[in-house]
Formats: sequence, structure tokens, C-alpha cells
Amino acid sequence: MNDDSMVLKIGKRAFLISFLIILFLMIFSGIMTKIIPSGEFSRVVVDGREIIETDSFKSVESPDYPVWRWFTAPVEILWSGESLMVIIISIFIIVVGGAFSVLGQTGVIKQLINAVISKFRKSRFLLLSIVVLLFMLFGALMGIFEEVVALVPIMIAFSFSLGWDTFMGLGMSIVATGFGFSAAIANPFTMGVAQKIAGLPLFSGVFFRIVFFIATYIVLLLFLRSYARKIEMNPEFSYSYIQDKEKKNAVNTDDIRNGHAENKKPIVFFICCLSIMFIYIILSSFFSVLSDLNLPVVIVFFLIASIGVGLLSGNSFSKTLKVFVKGITGVAPGIILILMATSVKHIIYNGKIMDTILYHTANAISSTSPYAAAMLSFALVLFLNLFIGSASAKAFLIMPILSPLSEMVGITRQSAVLAFCLGDGFSNLIYPTNAVLLIALGISAISYTKWFKWIFKLQLIMLVFSISALLLSVYLNFGPF
Repeated sequence: MNDDSMVLKIGKRAFLISFLIILFLMIFSGIMTKIIPSGEFSRVVVDGREIIETDSFKSVESPDYPVWRWFTAPVEILWSGESLMVIIISIFIIVVGGAFSVLGQTGVIKQLINAVISKFRKSRFLLLSIVVLLFMLFGALMGIFEEVVALVPIMIAFSFSLGWDTFMGLGMSIVATGFGFSAAIANPFTMGVAQKIAGLPLFSGVFFRIVFFIATYIVLLLFLRSYARKIEMNPEFSYSYIQDKEKKNAVNTDDIRNGHAENKKPIVFFICCLSIMFIYIILSSFFSVLSDLNLPVVIVFFLIASIGVGLLSGNSFSKTLKVFVKGITGVAPGIILILMATSVKHIIYNGKIMDTILYHTANAISSTSPYAAAMLSFALVLFLNLFIGSASAKAFLIMPILSPLSEMVGITRQSAVLAFCLGDGFSNLIYPTNAVLLIALGISAISYTKWFKWIFKLQLIMLVFSISALLLSVYLNFGPF
């Protein structure tokens, strides 16, 4: 295996396309601050979180927010309230890039894939079904999403070994987790927070959600199986056929078939690190104190794993460090995209128009029928998700308004929570302002336009499914509250 074969690199074309799309969204957000009147709700702090007082909206004087600050917003993020999150995500990108450079150079990824493929090569679609279900459950039960980005390179190499492409690797990992996160059964960050604010029993309404989860799993699995069979019949049908030619050299399928013996200590150490990391993440879903540290913990474990693997493979510390730094250079441009994506929300908030949008949408919802109100609630969350990626942050912003409104128009609070979850989740995998998607596409060297073409039909299907589920919940008076 060539030393460069598993170095994660953000493709120049993918970077440029993402850069231009986010730049457009920054300018669009800035223009909205000039068109939409400024306004504010009063807020109170409850359990350390700011909650909107629903009847407190008032118009305020538009702030002096000059056009040039639209373009300095990515830098201003570094000393805003979002700074800690951006810094952690940036460190996460750097460590994952460095770690996979070491894991690739030492051959650990090839060994890991070798162990799995040697047992499942003849039943690859059964393996696909299991992997997709596993990743979906991570999202649906534990609210895992960002943490899975660290496994994307492994899943892409895994996909290559099965004869598939980069998109299948992304589909089995980040898409499966994101869809599970959206079709939440017990997701503490969407459903858990939203139900708490709405005054509902925690994780109530689970039967309806399990049915929707199963339907989502079937749709995603059929989509991935169809695409996999298509590129098996003709590899040139792959959306990443040209880009994957070079990357597939990282996985030697002959070696996988023959399963030649290699140094087992590095892979055992890596598996131990991954296992402990996932045990922590599982525990964190039960303890909110731990969940706030998920990304830092992933960072620490990947750092330890990369150093340990390098040393156990016979490399000196200096060589391990050199390989690690080499990996950082490939992913560093992704930090620019993260800063730009985060600045979209920063611009909206500095223009003081977020509360105005909430207020007028709430008024529109309050004067409609139950079915129309459910659709407008869903549309509101879908729109705001373009600017606010954090599910829990959106819940604290939106649910204090949606909860009382839902009862006023004749829909249950469970339906309001469902509208929130469905509006928040699936769009994370198509909105170019979502940091997790940007990182995944960046390290996969996939341009956003290709990604959009590949996932658009699937997103359209899930949009229809989401709307149908929401209308059904209104019809059934989904409750008991």
C-alpha cells in the first residue's frame, strides 16, 4: 500500500463548489437582514438554557450591520458564542485527517476490512442490510451523527472492497446515521429535548415512531441496493467512477481474498480504542453530562489510536508524527468551509431577523386548519435548519412557540414534536450549511453538486414520507397529549 493511499484530501473542485454555494448563502442571508424588519422575543433561562417567552415579541430598530461584515462573519465566529463549537469541530477535522493518514500508512484499515470481507464477500447484501441497520440505530436510539464522520473513510474503503463506490460508503455510514437520527425512536437531542419542552412524557409515542423508523430503513436499504446493483452491472454508472479509480488502489482486493498474515497488534489496539469510544457514546445517551463531551472524547480516542497504531507498527514517534501532520494538510481547507457555514447563522442573528421570522410564521400557523398548521410547522423547521444545524438549539428556539400553538389549532403536542423531528433531520444530508455533511463530502473528495444529484431522489421520497406521516399523525390525533 502506498503511503499516500489513505491520506484524506479535500478535493479542489469539491472545495471550490462548496465555497461558492456557501458564499451565496452568506450573501442571501445578508440581503434578508436588509429586507426583513428586525424584532425580538424576550427570553428566560431555564435549566441553563434560554427559552423564548411566546407573547413577548416586539419590533426593534434595525441594527447597523454593514455589508462588509457579511464577508468577515466567518472570522467573527471565532470570538462569538459559537466559537467553542467551531474550534472543537476544527480540531476534530485535523485529528481525523492525521489519524487516517497513520492508519492508512500502517495498513490497519486494510486489515480491518480484510477481517470482515473474508467472511461476508458472498453475502454482501446481507452485510449491507446489517450495517445500514446498525448505523441507523446509532442515530435513532442514541442521537449519534457528528461522531460517525470519523468512520466515513473506513466505510468508503469497505465499500470499495465490496466492489462499490464512494457514494455507497457514504450511504452506509453518514446517510444511514442521519436517517436514523431523523426517524428518531429515542433520540435524546431531538425528540428528548423537544418532548421535554412540550411537557410530554420522555420518548412517548414510541410505537408510531418505530413504524416510521422501519419504513425509513426499508426505503434507504432499497435505494442503496438498487444503486449497488446498478454499478455492479456497469461501474461507469457510478457517480464517482473517475475519482474512485485512484482511491481504489488503497484497497488491494487480492490481499483481501488471500488474507495474508500481518502484524495483529496495531489492529487489536485500534479496535479496543473504537470499542471503548463507542461504549462511552452509548453511555452518554443516558447521561446528558457525558453527551456534551462526545466530540472531544472522539478526538482524544482517535489521537491515542493513531499514535498507538503508529508505534505498534514499528514506526518511530517522529515518523508517526510526520505521517500524522501529512494527513492534516489534506483536510485543513475544510475548516474554512465550516467557518463559512457557521457564519450564515451568525449573519441572521446579527441582523435580528430570526425572531421576526418565527413571529410571523407563528401567526400564520395560528390562523389555519390542523393539517395546514402541521405542514407550516414542518416547513418552519425545514427552513430554519438551513441556518441552525444544532437540533437541540433549534428545539429551544422553536418548541416554546410550537407547543402552545399546536393546541390552539387542534393538533397534539406529539404531532408538533414529530413535525420538529422530521423537519430537522433528513435535510441535514442535503443542506450545504450542515457542518457534518461538509466534512464528510470534503474527506470523500465529492463535490456538493454530485452529492445533490445522487441523494435528491432519496430526499424527495423521504419528504413525501415525512409529510404523509405528519398528516397521518394529525388524522389519528397522535397522542395521548
